[in-house]
Amino acid sequence: MADSKNLTGVRVMVIDDSNTIRRSAEIFLMQAGCQVILADNGFDALAKIADHQPDLIFVDIMMPRLDGYQTCALIKNNHSFRATPVIMLSSKDGLFDKARGRIVGSEQYLTKPFTREELLGAIRRYVETART
Repeated sequence: MADSKNLTGVRVMVIDDSNTIRRSAEIFLMQAGCQVILADNGFDALAKIADHQPDLIFVDIMMPRLDGYQTCALIKNNHSFRATPVIMLSSKDGLFDKARGRIVGSEQYLTKPFTREELLGAIRRYVETART
């Protein structure tokens, strides 16, 4: 657990309409010392982003009303949050889905179900870059 210390205090938002995915991510992230902000849809997330100013955002692609691509595009089109890393989450791992994620501005793509190591590794990749 020693290498999770560098994640203490990192604010991470998880946007997913699946309670199971949100809860799993929350447990992994809290164990690593992260502050976790949860949202169950894109609209809920957009309202919380300004209040909580997350350091990194995980967003599910398949959500009702406002999907992950649209949510990511809205985040990246906002001057205040353009630099916030957005990592897409999806049960699909097709080339088209990954490319579409890049087009709307996401930094990375994780396939669900993700492991604790994949989730924390993705955060370390961007947090350590931002801190140096």
